[in-house]
Amino acid sequence: MEWSDTAIVLSARRHGESSAIMSVLSAAYGRHSGLVRGGAGRRAQGVLQPGNRVSLVWRARLAEHLGTFTWEPLEPFGTRWLDDAARLAAIASACALTEMLLPEREPHGGVHDALAAWLTAIGGPDWQSLYVRWELGLLADLGFGLDLSRCAVTGRNDQLIYVSPKSGAAVSASAGEPYRDRLLPLPPFLLSGSDGTPAEIADGLRLTGYFLERHLLGPQGKRPPPARMRFIARIAARSAL
Repeated sequence: MEWSDTAIVLSARRHGESSAIMSVLSAAYGRHSGLVRGGAGRRAQGVLQPGNRVSLVWRARLAEHLGTFTWEPLEPFGTRWLDDAARLAAIASACALTEMLLPEREPHGGVHDALAAWLTAIGGPDWQSLYVRWELGLLADLGFGLDLSRCAVTGRNDQLIYVSPKSGAAVSASAGEPYRDRLLPLPPFLLSGSDGTPAEIADGLRLTGYFLERHLLGPQGKRPPPARMRFIARIAARSAL
C-alpha cells in the first residue's frame, strides 16, 4: 500500500530511541499517522513541527497498518513563528483541534484548505480574526455550522448581537433582550468582515468553544486541548489591557 501527497504536520511524538509517530492532515487522505524513522533526530525535529507543510510518501504492507512516512520539507509555516508566542500558540491550537476532532483517514479537503490558507495569512494583522473564522468553518465542515445570517426569532438581519446556545442561530438585540443572560455574544467582526478587537476575538473564541464542546468534544468525553486553552489565555490577557 502506498500513497503520496503534500500535508500539514499536526504532531510528531517520539517513538523509541530515534523514531517518531507523526500525524498529518492531507487534502486527499485526511488525518493520517505514520512512523518516521529518524524522526527524533535533530534535523527531523526542526521540520516536523505543527503547522509545517511537507511532501510525504506513506507505505505499509496492509492498509490497516500504521505504515511509515518518508518526507521532504516544503513550507515552514510553524517554525518561522518560533519567536512569536501568540502566533505559535494559535498554530498549536489549530493543529491540536484538527488532530482531536477529525476522524482518521477520512478526507476533509475543506478543513485542510482552510487551515493551509490561514497558515499562509498568519503574518497579516487580522490573523486572530481569521483564526476564529477557521474554527467556525471547522464546526460547519463537521456538521455543526452556525447560522449568523438572520435573527432566529424575527428573520431580520439587523442588530444581530447574540447567538442562541440551543440553535446556534443569531438573535437580534430586541428579540434577545428578555433572554440576554442566557445568550452568547456575537462579535461584530464576524458579521462585518473587519478585524476584531482583542475583546471581540475573546468573545469569538468563547462562541466557537461553546459549540465545539457541546457538539464535538463533550459527546466524546473530551476536554478542549491544552494548546487551545493556552491560546485563549493569551487572548484574554490582551483583551484585559
